[in-house]
Amino acid sequence: MLAPLIQILLFSLLNSGSTMAGLVKSESEDFIDWWQHTVFYQIYPRSFKDSNGDGIGDLRGITSKLPYLADTGIRATWLSPIFQSPMVDFGYDISDYKQIQPEYGTMQDFDELIDTAYELGIKVILDFVPNHSSDQHEWFKKSAAREPGYEDFYVWEDGIVQENGTRVPPNNWPSVFYGSAWEWHEGRQQYYLHQFTKEQPDLNFRNPKVVQAMDDVILFWLNKGVAGFRIDAVNHLFEDESLRDEPLSGKSTDPLSYEYTKHIYSRDLPEVLEMVQHWRKLLEDFSAKHPEKPTRIMMTEAYAGLTQLSDYYEDANGVRGSHLPFNFHFITDVKGDSDARDYVYNVEKWLIYMPRGHAANWVMGNHDNPRVASRFGSASVDAMNMLLMTLPGVAVTYNGEELGMEDYRDISWQDTVDPPARNVGEEHYKEVSRDPVRTPFQWSNEKNAGFSSAPKTWLPVHPNYLELNLEAQKAAHKSHYQVYKDLIELRKSAIMRLGRFNIEPISRWVFAFKRSYPNFETIITIINVSDKEQLVNLTEFLNRPKKLVVEVSGVNSNYQPGDSIPVEATGLNLPPKSGYVLSERSSTVMSDNVPVFSEQRRALVKQLVKSANVILVALLVYNLWRHKWTKVNFNQHRL
Repeated sequence: MLAPLIQILLFSLLNSGSTMAGLVKSESEDFIDWWQHTVFYQIYPRSFKDSNGDGIGDLRGITSKLPYLADTGIRATWLSPIFQSPMVDFGYDISDYKQIQPEYGTMQDFDELIDTAYELGIKVILDFVPNHSSDQHEWFKKSAAREPGYEDFYVWEDGIVQENGTRVPPNNWPSVFYGSAWEWHEGRQQYYLHQFTKEQPDLNFRNPKVVQAMDDVILFWLNKGVAGFRIDAVNHLFEDESLRDEPLSGKSTDPLSYEYTKHIYSRDLPEVLEMVQHWRKLLEDFSAKHPEKPTRIMMTEAYAGLTQLSDYYEDANGVRGSHLPFNFHFITDVKGDSDARDYVYNVEKWLIYMPRGHAANWVMGNHDNPRVASRFGSASVDAMNMLLMTLPGVAVTYNGEELGMEDYRDISWQDTVDPPARNVGEEHYKEVSRDPVRTPFQWSNEKNAGFSSAPKTWLPVHPNYLELNLEAQKAAHKSHYQVYKDLIELRKSAIMRLGRFNIEPISRWVFAFKRSYPNFETIITIINVSDKEQLVNLTEFLNRPKKLVVEVSGVNSNYQPGDSIPVEATGLNLPPKSGYVLSERSSTVMSDNVPVFSEQRRALVKQLVKSANVILVALLVYNLWRHKWTKVNFNQHRL
């Protein structure tokens, strides 16, 4: 009699709806590798935390704040460049790829950062800048001096001598940072290519010695314990061997502007993909030799077309390249005045072009582009984070976006340090400066926002730090940070890792998408991108009316997590620039006041798992006992 009762109880436990199905699921049972559904948190080291009072962020400062990342739920962080550099472009001009920039600390500081991150369960990704070095790098000095083995480490060319005897650059290529992409070197008596500042000469990746040197750099840091690399400006690695003039774009009449030409010979050449695939193999070989450690990965930065980016994932022959070719469409293709159709289109086109079997990724902001609160408006912060965090795949957050930090556009010309801004001059610097996006992290309302004790910081702190800071948001009843943290907690669910995805525009200004997974309640994200309240009817999107329960709501919402929202013909009111994450309930097994993924529910599920395990053991013992008893009786009968 005991066995049938236990079996019935087990069957009811395992088949009684979404809450019970969770009992047999765990975060490690869905065969997703660590990087395929994580949140990568980008740290701009110079602005994150200063530990020694010099006004500049550093490695020890980052290490001191890693517990903050862990408490938030972050499990992977990407550090913008920390290598030795003259700091012309603040770390993207590297003079030694195997040394730490002294302003940021020492190699011992880096080792301690890695150890602390490991203890907290956080993986560290480094920014890798292979396209160019600093002109202060030993490689460049040796190449300029034509030392054997280094003559062709960089792209050198004689230029063109005009009829009047004047020597001019080899072609019409402009620099990304304004001006010609060629600089005359008096010592070598040749021009060298620099697609960024003149202090950042381009390396020659057609030279196998350069490739080997960069492989050595990658292996050096992998052996230091990093989990992978974000590769900067990867689509600039190769140039046309003939150095042909590029056709004019028609977008600018200024030959020194980067918009002057179509970059068909200086960017996105086929050889780039081959190099990305080479590095993928290097990483896979390293991972195979160290199976006890996490998979080493590569993320790539390339502002390129969809077809090219999809090839970065995997080419037509099935050869894999970048684990995560960065998806910048929420930065480049969606604006503050975009409507719901624009959002839906940009989500779907990425998923359509991405080869099957790969992880999508969504980048909402970075150190080169205006912050979310400044692009879309401060009221949109929660809605944009809901979008970022509930889409399938990887989310990339730039430090400070979890608080809704804003650009500081009133930085004076005297305090401006960004190279492109300095290049265009005082009259136009505000139009192109990236400094407003890079101001120090706002930890508290103390001096310098708690970032530094220095009399002056490397960039001014945004004056709004007195109200907008982490300490205040932690203490508030409701805040952007708390919403962000709730979203990370929600992402732990199997439905967010594995659930099927469907997105639709509900109206011109409202779009919704849902994640569904067998035996789990459907999760719905609904967002209003207009500056007016919108009344929407979800019955068609949901197929049939059901009760909706709030999982995550924004700071300006009238609903709290756990509140029920009836789905009626009258519809749902969405405040301006707001969103909700909802669960579609089919039963009332759990209290209406407990959201699906709350801590209380998780605790209950854990207790039920323990109970189920006890029952399973009891059933096993009982079956063994009964089998033994039957065998004894049978043997006695034979005797």
